[in-house]
Formats: sequence, structure tokens, C-alpha cells
Amino acid sequence: MARVLRNFGGDVVIAIDGPSGVGKSTVSRAVAARLGLSYLDTGATYRAATLAIVRAGVDPSSEDAILSELTGHSIDYSEIGVLLDGESVAFDVRSDEVTRNVSAVSAHPRVRSEIVAMQRRWVDEKDGDAVVEGRDIGTVVFPDSAVKVYLTASPQVRATRRSRDAEASGKSLEEIAGEIGARDHADSTRRASPLRPAKDATVIDTSELGIATVVERIMALAMGTGH
Repeated sequence: MARVLRNFGGDVVIAIDGPSGVGKSTVSRAVAARLGLSYLDTGATYRAATLAIVRAGVDPSSEDAILSELTGHSIDYSEIGVLLDGESVAFDVRSDEVTRNVSAVSAHPRVRSEIVAMQRRWVDEKDGDAVVEGRDIGTVVFPDSAVKVYLTASPQVRATRRSRDAEASGKSLEEIAGEIGARDHADSTRRASPLRPAKDATVIDTSELGIATVVERIMALAMGTGH
């Protein structure tokens, strides 16, 4: 399947951006499986960095302190999820403490630059072919992606979807909606790589669409039969 995508020329990156609760992870994994490409959740790499900061007791508002701490750690991604110093931390990075601090950590321009470099190296090691999920893939990380998709959904739908996640256990819809709103504001107003669709991205509202339908739309874009 990746050979067909070579019609785009060069490396094949499918960029899938959007805020939380729009179905990015489920859709991205499914598209990667269909296309036979590697999958990278860039959000998990920022969470892994935040986990390292939280564990070390570093001030998340201090860019210098964060960069100093991160020099002693390695972040990688594998089939079992994100790794911190070779340890699988896929569950740990979803803790409330990490969730509360990830926006602050990822807002620092130099921190983002370091992690983006790692993300690019990871994809390069996969021969430049991957489905990459995040918030700034089509705009910053891989602006020349073969396919750029931006997923969105209504606030109510997003809160309901997030309520089904393990990390939201015990929280009311109002609490979840408040957390989503705060994260959206932080991500869309940060100086470095604000959350927004790439100018040439296809925007898909997933509010009333099933996963299979969204996947098929992206597959059509990847194969050059959709718009």
C-alpha cells in the first residue's frame, strides 16, 4: 500500500492533527494498520517528557530547568507505546499530574524543538513513512506531509468520548469539559506551534461519524480518490 502512496513523491507521512476527544488515536492506529505504516503518537512523547519532569520535581514553568533535566533521559516510541529511558510508560503518562502539566511543559519553544527533532528522527528511522498523530504535525513537524487531516468534534461529543477513557474515571462530564476547554485554550494560544489546522489540511468533523467512516475518508485521501 505504501508503494501506491509513492505517487506523492518522497517520504510518505500521513499527518492527523486535532484536539483531544476527536478520535485521533483510534483513527490513526487504524489508518496505519490499513496502510502498513508505522504509527507515532507525538502527544505521548510530550507526556513522557512531562512525566520525567514530574518525577524529578522540576518546575514546569522553567524552560532551562526542563531542558537540563531532559538531557539525562531518552524518549522513544515502539509498538507497545511510549518509552522513557527504555521503560514502557504508556499508562504512567496518562496520570492526572502529567495531564495537568503537559501543556505547560510543551509550551516552551526550546522544549518543543528538542522533542520535534526526536519525532523527526523516529520517522526517518522508519524510512520516512508513518502515520503521525498530534497537534502540529501538518503545520510544523511534517509540513510537507503527503496527506494532512485535521479532526474536530463538538465540545459535548468530545467530553462524552473522553469520559470513557480510564484517565477520566470518576470525573463528571462538566469536569472533563472544563479540562478540555483549558487544554484547548493553552494549546491554541501558545507561542510555539499553536493548535490550528494546516492551510491545506482536510478538516473532518467526527461528531456524528463512526471510526470506520473517518478511516475510509482518510484512506480515500491517501489513495488520491477523496477530497
